[in-house]
Amino acid sequence: MNVHPKIPSDVIGLTTAPSLSRRGFFMTASAATAAGYTLLAGPVRAQVVTTDTKGLKVGDATVKVAGGDMPVYFARPEKAKNPPVVLVAMEIFGLHEYIKDVTRRLAKAGAFAIAPDYYFRSGQDLTKITEMPKLMPVVNAKPDAELLADLDATVAWAKKQGGNTGKLAIIGFCRGGRTVWQYAAHNKNLKAGVAFYGSLVDPPAQKEKWPKSPTELAPDMKAPVLGLYGEADAGIPVAQVEAMKEALAKAKKKAEFKLYPGAPHAFHADYRPSYRKEAAEDGWNQALAWLKKNKVLS
Repeated sequence: MNVHPKIPSDVIGLTTAPSLSRRGFFMTASAATAAGYTLLAGPVRAQVVTTDTKGLKVGDATVKVAGGDMPVYFARPEKAKNPPVVLVAMEIFGLHEYIKDVTRRLAKAGAFAIAPDYYFRSGQDLTKITEMPKLMPVVNAKPDAELLADLDATVAWAKKQGGNTGKLAIIGFCRGGRTVWQYAAHNKNLKAGVAFYGSLVDPPAQKEKWPKSPTELAPDMKAPVLGLYGEADAGIPVAQVEAMKEALAKAKKKAEFKLYPGAPHAFHADYRPSYRKEAAEDGWNQALAWLKKNKVLS
């Protein structure tokens, strides 16, 4: 089944507004901006998950890549000498507070987690863009080859900072979930990936910049991936998830999937109306268990 074939599946249903009866549960736009969240994804839930920095070393840095210095946000256990490295692949909305908090959550679990801002070459702060038609040309212009090179450079940087790249993983959300599948097919040193509702089929118009979709790359997977999807995702129908499972099984690649009944796209995004607490918490526990199972985390 094809759903909105000309629109990337990680865009459909992202900006659903809350009902009037729920408006009191959301931050105002000014408060969301002050807290460091993206503006485009709609009102921000007042009850967002927040992770402190106690016991962590966190900060901003830059990684040299083709075309300039790429900003990254990192978090790592303060006293760990050689922690495992986990890349955090962001949504289309830029490197904002939700992604930074996820990075800190991974650090609390023992990882040297790094979220690279690989859309930096546009010269725009994606978190401040308020219209989807202005955002999509920026993120869709990113070629897969450049994306993968940026991730490789981030891994090399992490190694220089004392990270254990022999225990390397990637976790991503939305468009970042697609990135997980792409990177798992690219890096032979990757130990595990976790894709939260990453698109599996690409729009035909993107073929030049995105030569192969995750489903087409199934035979090339070099690391086991856990796919976490919502059964009620308006952009990624269950049929596409089942097709990916079949393609991976046919290629004899290791992967697991979990479908959450009634969960929409972005069910883990605790700052948005799409958040579903039970699915989000279970998904996070599944993700950590997967990283432990594949010997990334202790």
